[in-house]
Amino acid sequence: MPFALARALGLARPGEAPPDGTRTPAARVGLGLAAVGRPGYINLHRDRDLPGDRGVEALRERTHALLDAAYAQGVRYFDAARSYGRAEEFLAGWLTARPDADDVVVGSKWGYTYTAGWRVEAEAHEVKDHSPATFLRQRAETGALLGDRLDLYQIHSVTPDSPALTDRELHARLAALAAEGVGVGLSTSGPRQADAIRAALAVTVDGEPLFRTVQATYNVLETSAGPALAQAHDAGLAVIVKEAMANGRLAGAEAPEAVREAAAGEGLGADAVALAFVLHQPWADVVLSGAATVGQLTGNLRATAVGLDEERRARLGALAEPPEAYWRHRSALPWS
Repeated sequence: MPFALARALGLARPGEAPPDGTRTPAARVGLGLAAVGRPGYINLHRDRDLPGDRGVEALRERTHALLDAAYAQGVRYFDAARSYGRAEEFLAGWLTARPDADDVVVGSKWGYTYTAGWRVEAEAHEVKDHSPATFLRQRAETGALLGDRLDLYQIHSVTPDSPALTDRELHARLAALAAEGVGVGLSTSGPRQADAIRAALAVTVDGEPLFRTVQATYNVLETSAGPALAQAHDAGLAVIVKEAMANGRLAGAEAPEAVREAAAGEGLGADAVALAFVLHQPWADVVLSGAATVGQLTGNLRATAVGLDEERRARLGALAEPPEAYWRHRSALPWS
């Protein structure tokens, strides 16, 4: 399993050396299930990536195939959310069918309710609410599916104005969950991720930091959270990076020329270079692949073999957009 993440969640003993399995490069890559747990999402080219039949059983089969391939190639962190349609259900079924996969870390998120009714087009795909009542409801729903396999429960998509950063009742309930052995984390979104991360670092319960992990968007086009993520890492939190592919903007022909040129020099796809850029950040403990096909996953995992020198990293880093522009573009991506 990813050792830094396991240590942050208390799954590794203090002072324990990383076991051999955690030294494999793929252990730093996780698999996020946002793209396959529901028929609609904002990633580009889903018409090419998913089967024509996006029924429940078809996507269950696709999710299980991805989980099988990820596990076989050394991936040991799987990430779901209540709002990812049936992602928790699909993951739970796979865990039941694979009792040998007892060395994985399982994370999920609460705070958004899935409202699309298994439709690609919907008036609202998810509704955000970080209240204690929603936590209690969704914690019960997650528990009914994942049971004691849940290692990490994250507040979904925290922004600086989220009540989750100041609600003491919620903090007490999250601390109680941590006392039961489930790690507490948060994910962030929006152009002020850094502010949200730093505010989360200051949250304590009975003098102890509440959050053990942070999951944030960081990629070639959006690097603004980097210094705050480094600060979180230095404070002992495990850092999980999401959207390293910028919802498909850094893959294939969609990728900027500098990314494609670097990929051509390595004989790999643009996706591998984009993920390698994130893996080269010293504070990045786990970088999520959001693959929707086994081929995409295999291509993503080639990132672990890409060596980017300082000059190449600088050229890629120069592609970063102003955070407001990046998130404005993301919010305009259609569900498909």
